[in-house]
Amino acid sequence: MATEVGPVKAVEVPPLRPLNIPNRLAPTPTHGPKYPVKVKNAAGQEVTLADPVMTRALVALMDTHAVIGGAACHWGGPAALAEIMSAIHGIMFAVKGRPWHEAYNFVNDAGHTENGVYALRAQYGFDGMTLEDLKKFRSIQSKLTGHGESHLNPEGVFISNGPLGSGIPVAQGLALGDKLAKRDRLTFCVISDGACMEGEAKEALAAIPGLSGRGELNPFVLVVSDNDTKLSGRISKDSFTMEPSFAAMAPLGWNVRHVQEGQDLQKVYLAIEQAVAEAKGDPRRPVCLWVKTIKGFGVKETEASSSGGHGFPLKDGEKIVEFVNEITGGKTPADLAAWAQSLRRAWEDKQAAQKNAPASAAPAAKKEKVQAGFARAMTRAAQEGLPVVSISADLPGSTGVAAFQKAVPGRSFDIGVAEANMVSTCTGLAKTGFLPVADTFSQFGITKGNLPIIMAALSQGPIVAAFTHAGFQDAADGASHEATTYFAAVSSIPHTLAIAVSCSEQADALMLEAFRRQAKERQAGKEGENAIFFAGREDFPARLGERPAGYPWGKAELLRKGRDVTIVACGPMVPLALEAAEVLAKEGRQASVIDNPFVNRPDLGTIGAALGETGGRLVTVEDHQIVGGMGAMLVHALNLAGISVKSAAIGMKGEFGRSAYSARELYEHFGMGPKDIAEAARKLCR
Repeated sequence: MATEVGPVKAVEVPPLRPLNIPNRLAPTPTHGPKYPVKVKNAAGQEVTLADPVMTRALVALMDTHAVIGGAACHWGGPAALAEIMSAIHGIMFAVKGRPWHEAYNFVNDAGHTENGVYALRAQYGFDGMTLEDLKKFRSIQSKLTGHGESHLNPEGVFISNGPLGSGIPVAQGLALGDKLAKRDRLTFCVISDGACMEGEAKEALAAIPGLSGRGELNPFVLVVSDNDTKLSGRISKDSFTMEPSFAAMAPLGWNVRHVQEGQDLQKVYLAIEQAVAEAKGDPRRPVCLWVKTIKGFGVKETEASSSGGHGFPLKDGEKIVEFVNEITGGKTPADLAAWAQSLRRAWEDKQAAQKNAPASAAPAAKKEKVQAGFARAMTRAAQEGLPVVSISADLPGSTGVAAFQKAVPGRSFDIGVAEANMVSTCTGLAKTGFLPVADTFSQFGITKGNLPIIMAALSQGPIVAAFTHAGFQDAADGASHEATTYFAAVSSIPHTLAIAVSCSEQADALMLEAFRRQAKERQAGKEGENAIFFAGREDFPARLGERPAGYPWGKAELLRKGRDVTIVACGPMVPLALEAAEVLAKEGRQASVIDNPFVNRPDLGTIGAALGETGGRLVTVEDHQIVGGMGAMLVHALNLAGISVKSAAIGMKGEFGRSAYSARELYEHFGMGPKDIAEAARKLCR
């Protein structure tokens, strides 16, 4: 019930005025696009736009540089939206008498298409960008990150993007702010059909026409790219059709305009031009352009793919010449053709060097994704007769759970791009006697899924979660995808375990035991507890250390015994801690290294014993913020147990991450690499 406050008398206050905050976006380009194409506006006049065909070619070329460096990239999305982005930017950059960003807000809620925006704007020389800048896309040296990030690129990105559905409610706030400030500005928001599955997006899709109808928002134009495709495949096949959701837009109050040919630049331009005019003419009716697009457009193979070529299909420069020529229909400009040829020659040179390289004498240790252990645990549990059910939110291929779905068909469900819904669905399954597994990237699981995780424990419907790509392990995608607060987000939830696994064997053993324990406890009438597993993304040794005792539940493992200092690490940082111990050993210092998977319930027996032999000197190492992280929880627990330590912490120090080709680059950049761990140990030993 509402709080009784009694009669409140209105008070005199100054007029509401916003703060005078400088806008850091780059100014309107002073020249037209490098690769121009002509269309006609509604008045029949010629308008020059950036050629979307060349934007696609540039995306392919810049993606090739990134994949050679080791970074995954997006192709299908930017290929689908090239015409939409060309038309919107042509309209925004045509503003006269004031900067483009004073006339328009631009929010890209299809963050996986940001490389297409970079390629488009480079044609205009926006923010001084050149084609050379595109070659550093997703590298640690570039501000052209995997998804748009305003903390690194405020000249090009006003609202950071990446997590689907997070942009449209911010766009709603921009339109509300402009209305309050009495600004003459229209808000553009571009969103994908997959992003419209997110709960926060659906809330905004209802609120924007509702608030606009009350005269509380500035003019608003939403452009929906509908190609029935998400990362893992066709939305209608894997999950459910979005057609009824889009059909409901008009009853909600949107002025819906259909564009059936989203790859026809002339038709797209006229539709967007008309949408702007109608939104400005009647701000009480926001305009929704429902645009049918083709994901992966321009290359037959990706157009036909069920995922639309979501990820860039080439792994190196071998076939880039043919790929670009297919995009351009054999009309590749000379400079882009030379660029493609240089990538092909680089591939040929690398092949020749590898052919002539001497063979390695020692066989390489087996490496694989840590998440492969999750699928094995799920499969083994099913074979034991345990009622394991998989609930995914579009990412089972990335989280490794797809292997279980193939091994044990009929027990998996994809509810679409909707992480909160996924976790809550798992709670319902748990209450009806099943052992549900939720899987997604760590960043999405601990943010969008946080309240549902709390409610799972509160409802005595415990879940198992496989949250991957933790910390800097999702290096190429950038800060919006890099979960660095995941331990802090879940560790204080009652009846919830945060478990960071360092290798696939450990993931397999501990998740299988989690299923067994949940089944035993639930059938005995006990509440059970959530088991939230966190894993990296990159390849790791299948086993770290000898592990003579296997992987006992609730225990930390002493992987290396020393006398000078104890290094306690978890998850993907365990191999780096072992590397640091090797560095120290060469200097005559012996470090104990402990793998501490049970982050919020540390094994003080094992860790305390090691500290007793190393004079209480402790270095904690984690792919996480130091505040609220594994180290903070461990030191606190040791203090409460009366175990004195002299400690140092390796982790993030209150900063966001950034894109890089590999996690190792980020660890070293942020002072978290083996040399940094070793130096922290040295200081404690002095």
